[in-house]
Amino acid sequence: MTIAEHSAASDILALDVRGLSVEFPTRSGNLQALTDVSLTIRRGEILGVVGESGAGKSMTGMAVLGLLEPPGRICAGEIRIAGQRTDNLSDLEMEEVRGRMVGAVFQDPLTSLNPLFSVGQQLVETIRLHSDRNRSEARSHAVDLLKQVGIPGAEERIDHFPHQFSGGMRQRVVIALALAGNPKLIIADEPTTALDVSIQAQITSLLRRLCRDHGTGVMLVTHDMGVIAETADRVAVMYAGRVIEIGPVDEVLSRPKHPYTRGLMGSIPALGARVERLAQIDGAMPRLNAIPTGCAFNPRCLEAGSRCRQVRPAMVTEGQGGVACLVHDGGVQ
Repeated sequence: MTIAEHSAASDILALDVRGLSVEFPTRSGNLQALTDVSLTIRRGEILGVVGESGAGKSMTGMAVLGLLEPPGRICAGEIRIAGQRTDNLSDLEMEEVRGRMVGAVFQDPLTSLNPLFSVGQQLVETIRLHSDRNRSEARSHAVDLLKQVGIPGAEERIDHFPHQFSGGMRQRVVIALALAGNPKLIIADEPTTALDVSIQAQITSLLRRLCRDHGTGVMLVTHDMGVIAETADRVAVMYAGRVIEIGPVDEVLSRPKHPYTRGLMGSIPALGARVERLAQIDGAMPRLNAIPTGCAFNPRCLEAGSRCRQVRPAMVTEGQGGVACLVHDGGVQ
């Protein structure tokens, strides 16, 4: 990519991850948690990242945020947020990036909010940290953010404490905090899991609207295919630390190419359909110290051939997406 091409791409991409690998050194050797993960998110786009527990979804988000737990470390690849490379920054430099360039929304809003300070104090502090606004201007902007995320009576509620809000309202406050620094990217890790279905729908609708209004890219980490179908523009399916299928959400969910993706979709009950038993994927996600050779999914795959147990498939681009599967490529024997 030339300098001119890279500059043009930077104007479009909120996130550009290329060949990301993460490892955890142990006494018995290095455990590979992520291997050659590549994905992009455009400004104003929501990318859903799905897979079972242990697939590497949250690990990818933590790597982008620079919040890997020691001794975890990035051992290969590059991460660029709005064109700026961040994987080679120090912890101190990443503190400047978080909030200003990338925000985060996690599953439990209570872990993101300080119970000893009002939501207004927390918002004002965040706004002033990432801008040159004075306290009065920051408070005015905080009220505006609370209105944007749907907090009624924002002028009064800004002085309330987290325990005075419901779970859904607390999550709205956390989203306002994530937007306070006007970031180009938001990592939303299971942001609706702790909420009931009606509030979940409100939060996903809010994320989508704010994404469009602010031109912010969103990486939506979830295990819920329903949330992906309603919210995301594209979806990346992960298994054992790798992206195994990626593409437009309608295409991937309605015409999945990888056997694992088909298994995930087959386990979802369809409205109006009467079945005695839902389809299921036998077995479990492999441990990091026991990832099989070849395709990591081959022990659970009903379509696997001998070559699947020997060759690890590469991602093959197809149209607007891609899939890493020998079965789909017709290379199985």
